[in-house]
Amino acid sequence: MSFILITGSSRGIGAAAKAELASRGIEVIGHQTREGYPGNIAADFTDPGAVQTLWDEALERSGGDISAVVNNAGLFDANPLERSDIEWLDAWEDTLRINLTAAAQLSRFALRHWQSRDAAPDGVRGRLVHVASRAAYRGDSPAHWHYAAAKGGMVAMHKTIARAYAAEGVLSFAITPGFTDTSMAGDYLESRGGAGLLADIPLGRVATPEEIAKIIAFCALDAPPSMTGAVIDANGASFVR
Repeated sequence: MSFILITGSSRGIGAAAKAELASRGIEVIGHQTREGYPGNIAADFTDPGAVQTLWDEALERSGGDISAVVNNAGLFDANPLERSDIEWLDAWEDTLRINLTAAAQLSRFALRHWQSRDAAPDGVRGRLVHVASRAAYRGDSPAHWHYAAAKGGMVAMHKTIARAYAAEGVLSFAITPGFTDTSMAGDYLESRGGAGLLADIPLGRVATPEEIAKIIAFCALDAPPSMTGAVIDANGASFVR
């Protein structure tokens, strides 16, 4: 049986995606930063060696059969310009390492794994699903340059992977949610005025983690190969391209 690896699966979108896939009978390997949630693999992505540890353990648990990887782990901490130079730089580097570099490392490990496998009858060897953000296109607040840059980089990386490896049966999809009803987004909404920001969303509400989870499951399981390279927006029409 094939397994799907999801990073950042202890809460929010990741936990919802894990539950959605499990409800469809999929074996899911979860991840979190620190020990705590039973069954998840603990790996702190601020450590450059942690992704290798995560991949090796996930591969062992799966018996060498991981069919999809969901790059969902993320850090969304404010980084005001008024900070000291070293504090600002440290926050920038932590955010890019967790949100972008770790996703790149894991995508590389997965891609090389799939290149060594036979393709399924539909020609697919593996699927990558990258949970990016509306910020990749629209930008973010003055204290979140680093977050917007990381998510913009994730989308560019996804498009590159899709173009480079489609012929080898490796598919790549990206999802760009706007505000989602998680503790991370909730704190941000409150700090930025709450209801005032909701006025910018024509749908009148933020997305739920379960909505994003359904899109993740579609990309990881059902999206036809011709969709590789697609970026799927889920922001209540607050930003349309």
